[in-house]
Amino acid sequence: MEGEGPVALTAVDLTVAASLILLNAGISLAMSLGMGRFILVAAGRMIVQLLAVGMVLEWVFGLRHPMAVVGLGLLMAVLAGREAVARQKFRFSGIYPLGWGIMVGSSFMVTAVALAGIVSVDPWFRPQYAIPLLGMILGNTLNGIALGMDRVLTGLRREQDHIELLLALGATRREAIRDLAREAVRVGTTPIINGMSVAGVVSLPGMMTGQILSGTPPVEAVKYQIMIFFLVAAGTALGTVGAVLGSLRRLVDSRGRIRSEALKEKN
Repeated sequence: MEGEGPVALTAVDLTVAASLILLNAGISLAMSLGMGRFILVAAGRMIVQLLAVGMVLEWVFGLRHPMAVVGLGLLMAVLAGREAVARQKFRFSGIYPLGWGIMVGSSFMVTAVALAGIVSVDPWFRPQYAIPLLGMILGNTLNGIALGMDRVLTGLRREQDHIELLLALGATRREAIRDLAREAVRVGTTPIINGMSVAGVVSLPGMMTGQILSGTPPVEAVKYQIMIFFLVAAGTALGTVGAVLGSLRRLVDSRGRIRSEALKEKN
C-alpha cells in the first residue's frame, strides 16, 4: 500500500539477482567478446565496494558530525578526480592536482548551493542529504571531466599542426584553441543533456525510482529528480569547463607555444 516502506531484500534475493550477471558473461562467451572475466571481476568489485560504502555510511549517519561528512565528501571527490584522470590516454605534469581541484571545487560548490539554498537542510551536514546529493553530482561530473579532458588532450595532439598554423598566421592563443575547447565542452556535457531529454519518457531516473520504492509519493519524487538533474547539469558544466580550460592553459603557454613535449601517452 502507498506509504509503506521498501521490501527488505534477503541474501537469497540478492543471489538470484547476482545470477543474472551470468547472462552478460554468457553473451560474451557466445560472441567471443573476451569480456567474461572483466564482467565478473567488475560485478565482484561492485559488491565489495557497495557493502564497504554501506558500512561507512551507517557509521557516518550515526555520528552526525560535520567533519565526518566533509571528510567522506572530500575522499569521494578525490577518488572521483583520480578516476577521471585515470581514463585519459594522454597525461601531462600536474594533471592529477588539476583533476582533483576541479572535481572538489565544482562538486562542493553545487552541493553547497543545494543544501543551503534549495533543500535548506538544518543542520546543513545532515548526511542523508549531503552524501547522496554529493555522490550523484560527483558521478556525473566525473564523466563530464573525463570526456572533456580526453577530447581536448587527444585533439591537441591530433590538431597540433592546425593550431600552430593559426598561431603563425597571427591568431591569439584564445582564438587558436577556441574551437577545440568548444568541442571538448560539448562532448563532456552532452550525456547529461541527453539524460534530461529522455527522462520520464524513455527512462525513470535512479533518484526518482529509489524514492518511489521507499514509499515517497511519486510527485514528490519527481520534484527531487528535477532538482537533481539541474544540480548535476551545473556540476558537469563547471567541472568540464574547468578541466578543459585548465588543461589548455597548462599545454599552450601565454606566448602561444604548444608544449607538446609535456603531453605523454599513457603506458
